[in-house]
Amino acid sequence: MVGIVIVSHSAQLAAGVVDLVKLIAADCPIAAAGGLEDGSFGTSYERILNAIETVHGEDGVLILMDMGSAVMTTEMVLEDLSYDDIRMADCPVVEGAVAAAAASSAGAMCTIAGVRPPFRFWCLFSSRCDKAYSGFSACTIMVCRVLLVSPTP
Repeated sequence: MVGIVIVSHSAQLAAGVVDLVKLIAADCPIAAAGGLEDGSFGTSYERILNAIETVHGEDGVLILMDMGSAVMTTEMVLEDLSYDDIRMADCPVVEGAVAAAAASSAGAMCTIAGVRPPFRFWCLFSSRCDKAYSGFSACTIMVCRVLLVSPTP
């Protein structure tokens, strides 16, 4: 399953998103990386790194960030890691986490290049999903900049 990391300036916000996702997809590996070590607001390189290491598996990791420096700090962490199966999602955090967890629980994987057919591309996040990707047009929600793929039956 794809692991999910929620990066937020608030530890409570990140933990709340994780709790909500666990109600919907209890088996999905998900970790919160919110706030600073002293409990104040901010983003922590160490918390993001530890969260990624906690949920990283053979299907990769999808990271959702709340805003601004959460994106920059996550980018710094990814520059220092040697994984090629980690993706950052530019999407609403709560809705994105729920949709990604549901897709992960259904067997989706993170990917960039080297995808061999037969695969179906899933878009997560957009109230408009009028485009079909490899024959799959029944998206309810669409995520920008990140594609999850799963083998077609």
